[in-house]
Amino acid sequence: MGSAEEDYNFVFKVVLIGESGVGKTNLLSRFTRNEFNHDSRTTIGVEFSTRTILVGDAAVKAQIWDTAGLERYRAITSAYYRGAVGALVVFDITKHQTYNVVDRWLKELYDHAEASIVVMLVGNKTDLAQAREVPMEEAKMFADNNGLLFVETSALDSTNVEQAFETILKEIFHKVQKQKQRSSQSNTVSLAGESLESAAPVQTEKRPCCVAL
Repeated sequence: MGSAEEDYNFVFKVVLIGESGVGKTNLLSRFTRNEFNHDSRTTIGVEFSTRTILVGDAAVKAQIWDTAGLERYRAITSAYYRGAVGALVVFDITKHQTYNVVDRWLKELYDHAEASIVVMLVGNKTDLAQAREVPMEEAKMFADNNGLLFVETSALDSTNVEQAFETILKEIFHKVQKQKQRSSQSNTVSLAGESLESAAPVQTEKRPCCVAL
């Protein structure tokens, strides 16, 4: 997890959502620890892991939250989304049902998160391409039509896992930088505008994240 003295410039909270069994926990463990658990059992409760990456000259600490089985019980609360500046909505490319409910997950996300949150649609398990039920073109078109980033991944063989997390973290970083520039040019706060910087603990330097459940 790193010590309290770990150097970082920003902390970005990113949540993983989607149906049970789509591979959210293994995406998290692959990115933060480069591990994959073939016998991934459902645990109940919220878990998160961190990893710090460089975006330009800035050290960005990603605090990635996993529902850890709660999605089975519709027990995810608003506290899970609080302070999140990014979200990965994950489905299994071999199970069309997990893709069919992406709309419902997006609605829940937008009901609880800041409107300015950066969202990526992730089709996982490309290592099982022979069993594919969701055409990549269909999912890509859905993402484009809804203003989402899109990538297909395999937590098993690491395909695009780094790219997925790095892409969303860079997009969040650029939004924060734009917000900072606007704030420095004007003291006026627009309620209708992006509120990334005020919504999340992203601008504190060398401090542990202040998000708590």
